[in-house]
Amino acid sequence: MTWLRANAFLLGLAAATALAFAFPGPGARGGWLHPELLTNLGVALILFLQGWSLPWEKIREGAANWRLHLVVQAFTFAVFPVVGLALDALLPALWPDAPAAIRHGFLYLCVLPSTVSSSVVFTAVARGNTAGALFNAAFSNVLGVLLTPVLVQLLMRTTGQSAPPGPLLLKIAALTLAPFALGAALRTQAAAWIDARKPWVARLSHGAILFMVYAAFCDSVQSGVWQRHGAAVTLRTFALAAGLFAFMSAVIAATCRALRLGREDFIAGYFCAVKKTLALGVPLAVLIFGARADLSLILLPILFYHPVQLLVNGVLANRWSRAAVT
Repeated sequence: MTWLRANAFLLGLAAATALAFAFPGPGARGGWLHPELLTNLGVALILFLQGWSLPWEKIREGAANWRLHLVVQAFTFAVFPVVGLALDALLPALWPDAPAAIRHGFLYLCVLPSTVSSSVVFTAVARGNTAGALFNAAFSNVLGVLLTPVLVQLLMRTTGQSAPPGPLLLKIAALTLAPFALGAALRTQAAAWIDARKPWVARLSHGAILFMVYAAFCDSVQSGVWQRHGAAVTLRTFALAAGLFAFMSAVIAATCRALRLGREDFIAGYFCAVKKTLALGVPLAVLIFGARADLSLILLPILFYHPVQLLVNGVLANRWSRAAVT
């Protein structure tokens, strides 16, 4: 039971995907679940809960460590996007018939902000700078609401695949910034009450994400995307996502050592810089790419990157924790 509870969200992602292949009609465009309406409501709900649940009073404690912040934010919004462009340039040689949606998915993965909860949890387990991790993870999520759509447009313009950004940014502002700001404002009135109900906040967010994943896969199944590409796309995408994670892990760790960050800052910097958020990644993808029938392929890199980062970083957190004690 403990294992099931710890991995409930990952199992839910697998179940939502399987359900879409078995029953695509209700969640596809025009289906009786009305996914066009529910996904927009889900995006607003997730961003409201993000602003509502972030402990702003604790985030301020880690605000002064500018070297750590510079490392994390530079990797999140500068180094990762450059690596994404390099990977996109290499993909025709590594995978000549790669679907365009997979290439877009890796570019999108590389401009996402860090996670909040798992970055802080792993940093705490490894006895790192928890306040610094909380500040950087939260700050990158706030920046990501604005920067991720802009970076997607810039990177796709570089690869000749951009669309006019104006209407998209207006929609994102309405469905993300407004509910996020409202949640943050309400938190100031009832922080203790909200913190006591964190499990329910997580369940609501996860439920909205699972519905969006289900709806995205329903559209792709209905339009025949998976019949055209087959299982080989899944296996190759997983291999590339795992390879990207391994490469960035090595680069980030080497950079933190070269900058001579202290042990606690090294741990916080590594966990925050290497992670990419699924919780914010799915709703933003729905807004940025939502009109596309191949949205599920765009989401595939982050859907694989997410469990890889949890598994590897969980092992590292436990190892570094034991090293701190001995």
